[in-house]
Amino acid sequence: MQKLTRIITLSVALTVVSGCSYVGVYKRDIPQGNLVTQEMVSQLQPGMTQEQVTYVMGRPLLEAPFDARQWDYVYRLDKAYGGVEQRRVTLTFDNSGRLVNVEQQGDLSGDLPISSDRGMGPAVEGTEPMDRTLPTQQAPTPETAPEPQPVPISQ
Repeated sequence: MQKLTRIITLSVALTVVSGCSYVGVYKRDIPQGNLVTQEMVSQLQPGMTQEQVTYVMGRPLLEAPFDARQWDYVYRLDKAYGGVEQRRVTLTFDNSGRLVNVEQQGDLSGDLPISSDRGMGPAVEGTEPMDRTLPTQQAPTPETAPEPQPVPISQ
């Protein structure tokens, strides 16, 4: 009986310890916000309209609720096996909607590891979801399409 109790206790202890192991846990980078690069910011010039800024940078992640003249573009990358990288660009417009100030925070010059995994998952913006999952069939061209046959008329 005592031997059976030891075996059961040892089995339960090994099961609990093996379930708490961190070996082999998969982690992935978590990007959030607007992707902001130095190339995008270098295209901004004082006097640009809000529409021109939107064309270069996209819609801002944050618009100040009480002051529509300030736009914030924030990008945060939580690296799976590293720290957190954050970039922020704050744009200020005058009363006529023209860009007057650009403030940068974070290192915009560094390359960001952006995965281009084309496997199953969320659809890429600008594509049709069904185009990614179903094989496409080509419509028959006039050269390969079968010619219509005359239908015999029975009398």
